[in-house]
Amino acid sequence: MRVIRKRELPPLLRAIHDPPARLYLRGEGDAALLARPAVAIVGARACSAYGAQVARMLGRELAAAGVVVVSGLARGIDGEAHRGALEAPGHTVAVLGCGIDRDYPAAHMSLARSIAGRSLIVSEYEPGVEPAPWRFPARNRIIAGLCAATVVVEARERSGALITADFALEEGREVFAVPGEITSTLSAGANALLRLGATPLTKAADVLESLGLEPPPPAEPEGGPLLDLLPATADELVRKTGLSTGEVTAALAELDVAGLAKEGDGIYRRLA
Repeated sequence: MRVIRKRELPPLLRAIHDPPARLYLRGEGDAALLARPAVAIVGARACSAYGAQVARMLGRELAAAGVVVVSGLARGIDGEAHRGALEAPGHTVAVLGCGIDRDYPAAHMSLARSIAGRSLIVSEYEPGVEPAPWRFPARNRIIAGLCAATVVVEARERSGALITADFALEEGREVFAVPGEITSTLSAGANALLRLGATPLTKAADVLESLGLEPPPPAEPEGGPLLDLLPATADELVRKTGLSTGEVTAALAELDVAGLAKEGDGIYRRLA
């Protein structure tokens, strides 16, 4: 474990209205990692399969372009963003709302170890501090403060992800929102951000462009083999491939986000 004081904080974090007095660091990454171009990816804990796939894809593609992916180690969108960055391979920083010695939630202990093995876990709280509801909004200001931009993938109304977005907006940082279904409560918060002027995000390149970075060479989406079976419905793809409904849904979501397939009247059609 290492500790950096306020004067040693990375410039973006030191510039926020209420920077932490100190930051505890755990992991193999160098403290200089916190000063590299970074993007926060946040959203719902109980996310949809589509949201999980988008968060993982964004984490992977942003990390592959050299961006540090920052999130809060929570279930759902946060965890998928971290996993995507680790797949790149790339760097990801997890910000805790409890003592630096805790892996919270406990279900993400293995993920936390993977992050620490390559990058960093950080907290403003010393070892032994228990997680508490009021500590997570405070944690969110650090997530936003470390980053030049914040991406909200899925968020309900009054979601913690919206608190992170508010902190980012207050500091003059760019906020992106992934558009969601207008009938889905999971997308209510993200769609509200779009109405308030957040930048719509349809691909990782949207964020990279705002940072002045070039996207890496495109890789074939995980659902690429399904392209040869289109046009088809999701049920037909399940029967033809032997994959589970969840696996097919996730693969189709990635093809949709990549602009390679589109759904209409229940039928997925190839676009490329």
